[in-house]
Amino acid sequence: MHDFDTGAFIDDGYIKVAEAFPRELADECREILWRDTGCDPADRATWKRPVIRLGHYAQEPFRAAANTPRLHAAFDALAGRGAWLPQGGLGTFPVRFPGPDAPGDDGWHIDASFPGEDPADFMGYRVNVASRGRALLMLFLFSDVGEDDAPTRIRAGSHLDVPPILEPAGEDGLTFMDLAGRAVPATEHRPVTFATGRAGDVYLCHPFLVHAAQPHRGTEPKFMAQPPLLPSGPPRADAPVAAAIRRGLGG
Repeated sequence: MHDFDTGAFIDDGYIKVAEAFPRELADECREILWRDTGCDPADRATWKRPVIRLGHYAQEPFRAAANTPRLHAAFDALAGRGAWLPQGGLGTFPVRFPGPDAPGDDGWHIDASFPGEDPADFMGYRVNVASRGRALLMLFLFSDVGEDDAPTRIRAGSHLDVPPILEPAGEDGLTFMDLAGRAVPATEHRPVTFATGRAGDVYLCHPFLVHAAQPHRGTEPKFMAQPPLLPSGPPRADAPVAAAIRRGLGG
């Protein structure tokens, strides 16, 4: 048995998995990330940019954090047993530093999941109603994140507004920008919540959830990964991810 609220996932588009991986692993990974920022944790004068994006992380502490038994059980509960691939790592990290400057990447959006005609064109990446290429959106907290620490903003329930926008586009779906242009205004009525928590917590989100970064008004940098959970094949029709899409379509 699991303790994951699949009903809340279908209703709201996300659940928070507390203590999804050990805090000690978060500390170990954060040491590596700090080194790679080129900044000094003890010298705020070196924190000169609002965001530093760090490259792909697939070292052992990151793979271990992404593949705990608790997370695997949650993936089974939401995406369906056997419908996802183990994480090879945690991808890139946008490390957010406190300060007055705008981060420049805080617009509302839905993450795209498969390439268009030009795989090198990120803005041309696409989303379709079957969520090809993405089983879940995930937010891995590697530092404690309070409401002032640039927590990801989430429009709760917004994932239910997206399937009717995507369905007419069929298998090809819509580009990242096209979908944002339609889904962002269509979800303005949804309440906003914040992905706060402690290092080791993970938010598991529906792929269609509308979300956004925000400026950092706190005192300590925020370390978070936002990788996709990749599917192993077609979506499981009996899984909550697919159930939410059907609900959005009126089924």
